[in-house]
Amino acid sequence: MERFNVTDIIDGYAQGYFLMSEGDGQPIEWYYTKTRTLIPLDERFRYPKSLRRSLNQNRFEVRIDTAFADVVAGCANRDTTWISPELRSLYMDLHLAGWSHSFETWQDGKLAGGILGIAIRGMFIGESMFFKIPEGSKVAMVKLVEHLRSRGYGLFDAQLMNPHLERFGAYEVGDQDYQEILRKSLTKYCRFN
Repeated sequence: MERFNVTDIIDGYAQGYFLMSEGDGQPIEWYYTKTRTLIPLDERFRYPKSLRRSLNQNRFEVRIDTAFADVVAGCANRDTTWISPELRSLYMDLHLAGWSHSFETWQDGKLAGGILGIAIRGMFIGESMFFKIPEGSKVAMVKLVEHLRSRGYGLFDAQLMNPHLERFGAYEVGDQDYQEILRKSLTKYCRFN
């Protein structure tokens, strides 16, 4: 298996590529899509009305990077996952180098859900999300968007569309538009935490 180093991974993501594996025992490979899914950081962002109660009642506490390995494990804990053990190890390497982060929700002292991502200058790449407690990942999404806005981020890249992301106003852009947004975001110097 090709061994990726942190510098090469960050360079690849900064050009719009992302890493995936087809599962256990399969190699990690670079992927690039001609259509990219973005989470809006402006007024186009929305969330299900059913989530308002949880948000208004502050049912969840938000933390950053306090349970990184647990969030990665939660994201990989599916019947079919693209997060192979080797990719989990790479995320840990990126985390130790300050690039990969977990944005977590907690309830009553227990990890409720979270989002795994990579932050490079003014772009945040959402790699995966999971929940253990209902609404844990949805609240994480709303709070993460607020966090990215407050830090001046220009891009929240979700890579591939799915019905869950669509509920938050996710939209697709073509390659030329994506590259322009990416380029502008990389001129920013944002601190994730």
